[in-house]
Amino acid sequence: MKFTYLKNVTTLQLNQNKCSGCGMCLEVCPQQVFSMNGNLSAIVDRDACLECGACAKNCPRQAISVRQGVGCAYAVLVDKFNLKGQCCGDTCCSLEDYRKES
Repeated sequence: MKFTYLKNVTTLQLNQNKCSGCGMCLEVCPQQVFSMNGNLSAIVDRDACLECGACAKNCPRQAISVRQGVGCAYAVLVDKFNLKGQCCGDTCCSLEDYRKES
């Protein structure tokens, strides 16, 4: 099942100048965030990124960066386990702010 979180909050970055086109990111991403664009990887659904870090950890050229546990996937976990904190510090929303918008 594919989930989408808040728009434009993910820290996911892809440097296509470093990409070798191996497709490893496509294989390990649980959310189908990537696809091949010619012979290089491309981000096609940034807002679906869970920020799990599987793509960055498995990229042999270090073309992908993502700050694990800072996006809205973290906010979902915080909410599920009744933990205190903010999903991204000052760059996103507190869980309470997110609930107000929903």
